[in-house]
Amino acid sequence: MAETDSQDEFDRLLDDFISQQLADAEDNLTDLAELKETGKPAPQYPEDEAETIQKLYQEERQLYDAYHNFRNAITAVAKNANMEPPHFEFGARYIYPRFRPSRTKQLNQDIFSGWELLAMAQPVRLSSLPANASDEQILNFAEKTTDENLQCALISYVEILIELDGCEIAYNMRKAKAEKRKIEKEIFEEHQRRKERMKKYIEAIEAQHFPIDAERLVNNFFKSVRKDPEGAQKILETNPATFAPIQVEKIPPRFFGMIKPKPEDGIRVNKEIGKFLKNLKV
Repeated sequence: MAETDSQDEFDRLLDDFISQQLADAEDNLTDLAELKETGKPAPQYPEDEAETIQKLYQEERQLYDAYHNFRNAITAVAKNANMEPPHFEFGARYIYPRFRPSRTKQLNQDIFSGWELLAMAQPVRLSSLPANASDEQILNFAEKTTDENLQCALISYVEILIELDGCEIAYNMRKAKAEKRKIEKEIFEEHQRRKERMKKYIEAIEAQHFPIDAERLVNNFFKSVRKDPEGAQKILETNPATFAPIQVEKIPPRFFGMIKPKPEDGIRVNKEIGKFLKNLKV
């Protein structure tokens, strides 16, 4: 039983990994398309942090600035308390060219480290801050505290949360835009394939010199296919004249032109066309 559970967990982790890899690949294509559209350079790693900061889009720059203020405030609090500041790792490279939810792990770790430092450096002041305090409660608390560094840390922390929401919204909008472009492309490509297939049908029918309007036949058939594919195909093979009438007057006369075409000949030709279309592969 334990072995089965272990295998199930491995399969789940593998599925999660593959899904994440596919999501990252799709995000990469979206980011590259936006970089091309806006004229920004493609990411080059490793890259100078200052240059990367300057290349950030507005949402990412605001998030970085809020984080930068938080980091500086935490460092100042640690210095005043004669404590070693946390080792912060997050930087502009994590959100360039664009923010992704999957890239916030290091940011969250840095924020957690910052709060650990605050709890150790300011235990008395922070004891009056409610557990799981809301953004509004944190800001109200920050407004009343007399320690400027602590105040800056708390305010910049809330700013990080606000900017994260902004980046998340912008990310979802980009995803929606990319999905729309993908759907539009698929529709266009399907339309082109459909046009090409119709063209082949028309050319194949016209090559047989059947007394029927091939273009009208094919157009009406494809219209019917949208509503009832199986029914339309059956009619095409058994009674194609439903989609375009047999042009009896264009049926060649028999016996050296002495016997003119009759309505019965139209029935015969209709069957011939149906048999041809049944075996037609395009």
